[in-house]
Amino acid sequence: MIALELHPVGVILPVRAQPGSKKSELRGEQDGALKIAVTQIAEKGKANKAIVALMSKQLGLRKSQIELVSGETSAQKRFLVREISVEQLRVSIEAANRDDR
Repeated sequence: MIALELHPVGVILPVRAQPGSKKSELRGEQDGALKIAVTQIAEKGKANKAIVALMSKQLGLRKSQIELVSGETSAQKRFLVREISVEQLRVSIEAANRDDR
């Protein structure tokens, strides 16, 4: 299960990033984090921007709701998703993972 954490303005979402993949997609849960593969390489923040764009599209969020709070140069990242509850985010992730299969 993805270890979502309540935050005063939203939810902290742990992400396991896989840059330079053949396909951009959500790949389910890995070690308590949402695994996200993007085609962009990890260079000058390109992969981080691609992750935000993919999460926005797949989870039905606005890009402005998503902020990288840690792990800028690491595969292990933490994003703050604003204006959403833990339950709402969990439902969005589960629906997106079902749609990808």
